[in-house]
Formats: sequence, C-alpha cells, structure tokens
Amino acid sequence: MLALVNHVLLPEHQINAESGEVEGGTIDEKRAEATRRLAIRELLRQRARALSIDTEGRLDAAIDDLLEAEVAVPEAEETDCRRYFEANRERFCTPVRVRMSHILLAAAPDDAEARIEARKQADELIAALQRDPSRLAELAQAHSRCPSADLGGDLGWVGRGQTVPELEDVVLRLSLGLAQRAVESRYGFHVVVVAEREGGAPLPYDHVHPLIADYLRERSWRRAVSQYLGILIAEADIQGVNIEAADSPLLQ
Repeated sequence: MLALVNHVLLPEHQINAESGEVEGGTIDEKRAEATRRLAIRELLRQRARALSIDTEGRLDAAIDDLLEAEVAVPEAEETDCRRYFEANRERFCTPVRVRMSHILLAAAPDDAEARIEARKQADELIAALQRDPSRLAELAQAHSRCPSADLGGDLGWVGRGQTVPELEDVVLRLSLGLAQRAVESRYGFHVVVVAEREGGAPLPYDHVHPLIADYLRERSWRRAVSQYLGILIAEADIQGVNIEAADSPLLQ
C-alpha cells in the first residue's frame, strides 16, 4: 500500500534506506518504523513550508526552527526542582562501586534449556559457598566461563558502565558477602560475592540542581513536542502509515 501524507507520496527508495537505520525487529517491522519516521518528517516539512521556513537542503535545521517557533517549553521552576529532588533523593549520591568476584555459568539468551541448567548449577554453587566460603577461587576456576576464572573469579572494582546494565543494576545494590540468589544477565547466571563497597553518599541539592533543571526541561520538551505532533497528525490526511504506533523519533 502506498504511503501518503497530505497526498504527498513517500518514495520507496527513501523507505528502504531509512529501514537500514532502524535497529531490531523483523523486515516488516523495520519497514513500518521507517515509514512512520518519514511520515512524521514529511508532516513537519510541510508545516515548516507553510510558515515560510526554508527546508531546501536543510530539513533538520528547518525542523529545529519550526519547533522553536511553535513549541513553547517553560524553564523548570525552583519549586519543581526541589520537589523532584526530595522525591528522588536515592538517585543523587556519589557513584557506587563494589569490589566483587563472580562465577559465570554461561548460557546464550535464546537457549532456554541451557539457561535452566545454568540457573540450577548456580544455585548449587551458592549452596556450596554457603557451606564453605573459602572454596570461591576453586569453584570459579572449575566452573566460571569468564576470563576472571584464572584469578579465582576476582573482577576487582566495578562501577556503573563497566559491565552490562542488568548485572550492574543488581550488584551495585547488594550487601557485602555472598549474594543469596544468582544474578541473571545476557551472558547467563552469575554467582556473586561482594567484598567491599564504596560511594552512595547523598549529594546536596545545590550540587545537582542544574542536572535536575535540565532533566525537567527535557521531559517537558518531549511532552510538548509529542502533543504538537499529535495535533499535526490529527489534522493531516495520512494513508498507508501507522503513524501513531510509537513515540516520535524526534523524542528518542
């Protein structure tokens, strides 16, 4: 089916090219997302031209000019910043890092049978370490599929951004000692022992106020642009495009 935005055809070659920029999904899903992105850009191009904003050879800049002209975003008020700080104090701390060791029971994300077996083996190793914590290095060398196995499982100090997020999200919150449950990641299951922990001290409001103000303004901008696009979409004649399937790429 042809994709039309206010009777303007979205060229097939542009859809194919944009599909190559879409991450993840099937071929059909990539094509649908690419078509939706191009439809939104075409809507914005048409609106910019209606306001006599030059779009020739500078569409991205023209869209910026358009949004600046038509989307009003207020600065974050001091009371809003203070309220957000008080409601999210746990987010505003000095960076946390832990000195940890682990045993990785490897299993591919799409291998359900292997992941069941890895979890079972991890539970058995946790039980063994509960009985005798001194066996950590021995068990890591025997079972871990991480290069740290040669070091008895020792990973040293680990902070945010040094491993995979799903592992960090758990280990940076763990108490000292052996984790009572295995930690799952894309690589499999980890038996984790935390030896030391640093950071986590609360930061004062004045220190984080600029970050909060920027975040609240960005959130307001995203909401305002989403509403603006909703108005353009509602007023447009769009055919062959599921244009409201997801958030605008402008907001990503």
